[in-house]
Amino acid sequence: MNRVLLVDDENMLLDSLEIILSVNDYEIIGKAHDGHEALDILRSAACDIALVDLNMKGMGGIELIGHMKRMYPDVKILVLTTFYDDKNITDAISNGADGYLLKDSGKDAILGAVGQLMHGVSVLDPKVMMRLTSLMNKNSTPDLCEEMTEREREIATLLTEGLTNRQIADKLYISEGTVKNYISSIYDKTGIHDRVKLVVALSGN
Repeated sequence: MNRVLLVDDENMLLDSLEIILSVNDYEIIGKAHDGHEALDILRSAACDIALVDLNMKGMGGIELIGHMKRMYPDVKILVLTTFYDDKNITDAISNGADGYLLKDSGKDAILGAVGQLMHGVSVLDPKVMMRLTSLMNKNSTPDLCEEMTEREREIATLLTEGLTNRQIADKLYISEGTVKNYISSIYDKTGIHDRVKLVVALSGN
């Protein structure tokens, strides 16, 4: 059973998340109201994934994410927040967040995101992906794309638009295996081996 830590300063949300996750076979190891409480819980309980709000009194989510990734690098971190401005998105992901979801996404989206992260797949809310795409359009990154072929740049652009490998393959009339090969090449050329972090890097931050 996967072990989950919930971090938010809203008791009602903590209770709701506990119910949603518990009935879907996740073990809740603790509920924290800020980063300090979260770190206290982690000192005595093993954890697989943490759902973390950003705006909290005391230690906020951005700082907590940085501490967790240094102290507990194997723990997956899903940001669950109402904020999706450029700074919060890029700061959270740069500090090590594995996914970024908005609180209004709904029960199914939250459960889906948790499941994807536990299988090693990064998750971005569609609204967050749109923000990152907008950033990329405003801030070109010629150095990052300099060594890419024209096809690799095309695929990199589609990645920032939130398309899956299958959707990219269908759009470009190539096989999904070919898309995976191109993405592997993009990872090698940029030195970034994470889909979400690549999108952030392409945004020019």
